[in-house]
Amino acid sequence: MSGSLLDAGAVIGCPHGGRAAPATTPSGGVRLAGAAVATAAHSYVITGCPHTVHGVPSPCVTVRWSADSSGITVDGAPVLLDTSAAECFSAALVPQGPAVVQAAQRKVTVR
Repeated sequence: MSGSLLDAGAVIGCPHGGRAAPATTPSGGVRLAGAAVATAAHSYVITGCPHTVHGVPSPCVTVRWSADSSGITVDGAPVLLDTSAAECFSAALVPQGPAVVQAAQRKVTVR
């Protein structure tokens, strides 16, 4: 599996235009341009999703990642790549479409 590593500053959104941000700040010794590498252990929340179903607001509120089986881990958790599968969910845990990754870093430094 190939792809670019995601860091805590990667621009991630839902398919409806909401923005995803780490709910917990990724930490660890591996950094991309000064930001910690994102792993499957980190949860993401979505804000600003305008999605409605039959006129009723049903915004995306969280992202669940299926980390690739690249074999690369940070602090024991698989790293997230821009090719990692991710699904956005409503508060009722209804799947609402794939997450959209708009930016990823390539430079890796180890502390």
